Amino acid sequence: QVQLVESGGGLVQAGDSLKLSCALSGRSISSYVMDWFRQAPGKEREFAATISWSGDVTHYANSVKGRFTISRDNAKNTVYLQMNSLKSEDTAVYYCRAKSGLDEFWGQGTQVTVSS
Repeated sequence: QVQLVESGGGLVQAGDSLKLSCALSGRSISSYVMDWFRQAPGKEREFAATISWSGDVTHYANSVKGRFTISRDNAKNTVYLQMNSLKSEDTAVYYCRAKSGLDEFWGQGTQVTVSS
């Protein structure tokens, strides 16, 4: 069974840092482009960051560029999202996605709450 499980969310203060993890089981992560999305209360899910299968290409939404860093460890079958200088507007459920061609898997999400 293929499963993506996010972890690392929590309640932090504005300006703090948090590191999210997303572990893939049942498949090798090395074949997948990995993305982080987020969904704030009352808003649509939005793209945050993506990383190529090899890890050498990354892309960020303007809202997180310069503050968030996506990385991956294919040996651990895990992708990460390092979030620095958190703002109240970063409050959301964060989801990871694995995508390769028509194959697409989503995690269940992890809540990040930033208090100002």
